[in-house]
Amino acid sequence: MGTTTVRPAAGTGTQAPAGAAVAPLCGVAPGTRSAWLAGAVVVLVLVAGASLAVGAREVPLATVWQALSAFDPANGDHAVVLARIPRTVLGLLAGGALGLAGAAVQGVARNPLADPGILGVNAGAALAVVAGIYIFGVATFSGYVWYALIGAAAAAVVVYLIASLGSEGATPVKLALAGAALSAGLSSLMNIILVSSQDTLDRFRFWQVGGIAGRDWTVLLPGLPILAAGALIVLLAGRTLNSLALGDDIARGLGRRVGPSRALVALGIVLLCGTATALAGPIGFVGLVVPHAVRVLTGPDYRWILAFSLVAAPVLLLAADILGRVVLPPGEVPAGIMTALIGAPVFVWLIRRGKGAGL
Repeated sequence: MGTTTVRPAAGTGTQAPAGAAVAPLCGVAPGTRSAWLAGAVVVLVLVAGASLAVGAREVPLATVWQALSAFDPANGDHAVVLARIPRTVLGLLAGGALGLAGAAVQGVARNPLADPGILGVNAGAALAVVAGIYIFGVATFSGYVWYALIGAAAAAVVVYLIASLGSEGATPVKLALAGAALSAGLSSLMNIILVSSQDTLDRFRFWQVGGIAGRDWTVLLPGLPILAAGALIVLLAGRTLNSLALGDDIARGLGRRVGPSRALVALGIVLLCGTATALAGPIGFVGLVVPHAVRVLTGPDYRWILAFSLVAAPVLLLAADILGRVVLPPGEVPAGIMTALIGAPVFVWLIRRGKGAGL
């Protein structure tokens, strides 16, 4: 099959291929990308093993394997490994969800600086959790999950409805402006509640900093079907995102129904980011930095960007969590703080190099 090039609209400066023609034009051989992706999977396995081994009580990797393959209830090291499994699984799930959501948001919004918070997800989830604590006295992570998920979904729906007003529909610029405005308003409401209730503030701040410690299976299991549905929607939208990234006019010329396509991808983003935020709190920079970084290896093809983000984002989140366990013993620094400390300089470096982001 030959390579088909779509000519840009006048003044856009954009030249990109349609569908399967993306790969040959991006300068990255498919075999090379496959090798890098396999290597990323190996790194993810190693980091997951380190997550089970590293902490206040160090466990040798050989013992970790023994605990997973032949668990002995009488062995203290095995019990430690067992207790760390939900934390590691949450790191894998939340990291993968944030990576996919971040890549999808950048494609839908056609904005290299976009992250999942652009849809108001974090602000909606945070306000809902505060309201649950303040009004209904919710005090457990399993209780936070449902309030956060409902708040995230409601905020994203409101943003999309606001951006859809007018003849042009939900354009990327209108989505960004509506998301910024709603986030500011919701954050103000949240702060009003927090400054008036010290008890609410004390409970909320542990969730607000973002982290994967202290969760158990009762918190994780309800979110699995939602994460699976969101991941399926976004992973199947690779070709759609390639079309949307070219601009609405070109996407329509390629046979895409821009409005419904953008709404479907937005649904997947809300399911992924809303659930991840509900489970782990608002963790920043993962959904922003990882899709930028992987573009160095993938080029502009969103089918590959999504696959790499799914693997690389959990590596970043778990590595940040592991570092947070050992940097200030005997205490721990939450993963949400560590991802910001790691992600900020990496993002500045990516911008200075000008790679992957199209900046």
